[in-house]
Amino acid sequence: MKILFIQPTPYYDKNKIIKKKKLYFVGLAPAIFASLIPEDIDFEVCLETIEDINFNTDADIIAISGMGHAILRSIDIAKEFKKRGKTVVIGGYMASLMPQEIKQYCDSVIIGDGEISFSQMIEDYRNSNLKPFYSIPIENLSYPMPKYEILINKNIGDFLPVQAGRGCPNSCSFCSVYSLYRNKYLQRDINEVIRDIKKIKELGYKKFLLLDDNIYSNIEYLKLLCEKLKKLDMKWMSQCSIKIADNPEILKLVAESGCIALSFGIESITQESLNRMNKSWCDVSKYSEQIKRITDAGIDVSTEMVIGADSDTIESIKSTADFVVENKIVIPRFYILTPIPGTDFFDEMVKQKRLVNKNIYTYNGAEAVHKPMNMTAKELTDAYWNLYKTVFSFNNILKRTLFRKDFFKNPIKYLFYLYINLFYRYQIYQGITPNII
Repeated sequence: MKILFIQPTPYYDKNKIIKKKKLYFVGLAPAIFASLIPEDIDFEVCLETIEDINFNTDADIIAISGMGHAILRSIDIAKEFKKRGKTVVIGGYMASLMPQEIKQYCDSVIIGDGEISFSQMIEDYRNSNLKPFYSIPIENLSYPMPKYEILINKNIGDFLPVQAGRGCPNSCSFCSVYSLYRNKYLQRDINEVIRDIKKIKELGYKKFLLLDDNIYSNIEYLKLLCEKLKKLDMKWMSQCSIKIADNPEILKLVAESGCIALSFGIESITQESLNRMNKSWCDVSKYSEQIKRITDAGIDVSTEMVIGADSDTIESIKSTADFVVENKIVIPRFYILTPIPGTDFFDEMVKQKRLVNKNIYTYNGAEAVHKPMNMTAKELTDAYWNLYKTVFSFNNILKRTLFRKDFFKNPIKYLFYLYINLFYRYQIYQGITPNII
C-alpha cells in the first residue's frame, strides 16, 4: 500500500501557482503522519512549491493538506486525482473549517487533529469502510519521533519544525485557529520536544522552528523549555504574543536559550481595530517600546498585520507603513482582513450582508471581499498593495535592514534580511503576496 502526501502551493494571479527553488518553511504534518502509519505502507511526500506532482502515481491514497489560501489549489488537485479514480483525503485548518464544502471534492475529510484520525482512516480504507468524515480530537498532544528523514533530502531551508503547542487560548474573531479549537490549547511534554530537537541536531541542523501559536501562553512551561534549550546550543525561531516584551526576565531567558527571531501578530496600529477583533489585550501605544525591547535583547522581529477592520481608514493604512519603517521591522507581512468561512468574522459579515464577493473559492487574502466601514472593497485592495509597495520600496528596505545602528554588530544577518526583502519586493510586483513558503 502506498500513500502520497501533498503539501500544495498557493495560487496567484487567478490560476498561476507559486513555484520556488527552495522551500524554507516546511510543514510538520507529513513527518508526524509518516511516524504513525504501519511499517508496511510506503509514504511519499510532495512539496508542490518546489516539486511537481506526479498525477500518474501508483499511490492508493492521495492525502492533501488544506492550509490557508492554498486550499483552492488543494481542491483542484483533488479534482484531478478523482478523475483518475484515486481515493482522496483532505485535512488541515481550512478543510476543517468547512468540511461539508470540501467533501464535494474528495472521499474523506479529516477534521481537526489528525494523529488518531489519520491512522483510523488507513485502517478503514484497508477494510473497505472509509468514512466520509473523521473528527477525533486529541486530549494529549503526543506522538512518536517525526520521520524528518522524508524531508531532509528535499531542497528545503536550514531548519526543521518542532511542535511545542497546538491551539491558542486567545479568541481573535478572524482567526482560523480560534474558530477550530475554541480556546483549547495543548502543549507537549517538554522532554518529547527536546527529544525532537536533539534528533534535528543529529541530522546536522543548527536551527529549528518552534511551532506554537503563542509560546508565551504558559510562562512556566517556557521557562523550563528555555533552561533545557540552553544546553543544546541550537538557534530557534517561533511566534508569540508581543507581551513577552513586558517580561524582562523571560525575554532574557528566551534570548539566552538561542532564540534569534520571533513573529508577532500585532494586526493593527489602531486600538479600536484591535478591540473589534477581540484582541484588546494588545496595546498599540506600547508597540514601539515593546519592539525596541525585543530587538535590544538580540531577537529579530517579524510582524503579521491585517488591514480592513471597521476602524481602519485610508490614512491609518498609510500610517501603518510609517510605523513599520520607523520601527525598522525587518520582516513585515500584511493581509487583507478576510472573512474565512467557519470563522466568527465570516458569520458576522454574512449576517450584516457585507460580503461583496460570495464566491469563497476566490478568497486569497490579497483582494477585499467585504465592505469595510470607511472605504469600498476596491479602495481597500488598492490600499493594501500600495502599503506593500511603500514598505518594500528600495529606500524603505534599506532603512529597515542596513541603515540601523546595530548593523555592524551582525552585518551578515542584515544582508540576509536585505536579500529576503528584495525577494519579497520582486514577488509584490508580480502580484504575489509575500508569505512564509
